[in-house]
Amino acid sequence: MFELVFSRRFSMAHRLLAGGSERCALPHGHNEYVRVHLRATNPAPLDGRANMVLPFERAKKVWHAFIDGHVDHALQLGEDDPLLPWFRQHEPRRAARILITPGDPTTEMLACLLMAKLNAFLAADGGALTCAAIEMEETPTNTVRYTGDPLAVLPQPRAAPQCWWRRADMTIADT
Repeated sequence: MFELVFSRRFSMAHRLLAGGSERCALPHGHNEYVRVHLRATNPAPLDGRANMVLPFERAKKVWHAFIDGHVDHALQLGEDDPLLPWFRQHEPRRAARILITPGDPTTEMLACLLMAKLNAFLAADGGALTCAAIEMEETPTNTVRYTGDPLAVLPQPRAAPQCWWRRADMTIADT
């Protein structure tokens, strides 16, 4: 079975409050790589003409725009982080650049949220492809790989059931 695989690099900052790591409780940043593996939802033989599942340009256009325009240089905070109300009150324009996660914004959480978001984009584009795997390289020595249904492992949202990672739009928060 063919897979379309492509990568994107982005910079981010986050902090982790629930895990007990004092080092990670202060805002800090990473230069991350996200690699996605896309598969045809209905695999078929090559057609003898175009001989491709879907053109790479079409498969990655919206995804790359989302990563480059909304995830890159975003601050990632958990929905209960006390910094969120401060940003909303004192810097509402910058608050729009905060990617909000259910619980701490770990690499595992981000992998599942981004995979769900990518699947929403792919479904909105006709559903010819689905994300079979996602890899998040947090550092050159730490990578998280997820395969499966990300919605099956994500916590139930306190917000609306159609939270940002289920929608095929460019949002990174529900506020």
